[in-house]
Amino acid sequence: MENYTQEDRQQILTDLIEVLKTVRTIDPAKLEGVTEETDFLADMNAPSTELINIAVKVEQKFDVEFEDEDIDKLGSKVKDVIDLIILAKERG
Repeated sequence: MENYTQEDRQQILTDLIEVLKTVRTIDPAKLEGVTEETDFLADMNAPSTELINIAVKVEQKFDVEFEDEDIDKLGSKVKDVIDLIILAKERG
């Protein structure tokens, strides 16, 4: 993940927010001011079951494929999803 700059991470975050706008259980108002430290469960009030739906939408948006074990270990913070996107992109 060392090849990804802060600007790269910021672009991924911007694109991720666009994905999150399509998730019905997330209030669009909660997407204002999202950072890598934002928690899907605590800050966005997303049900934990929604993380799987988010992962699928992210795979489609970023043209990546996550391993099942990666999703199983996925944390609930935005940075965890960004790290997973980068990992999947590096795997090819």
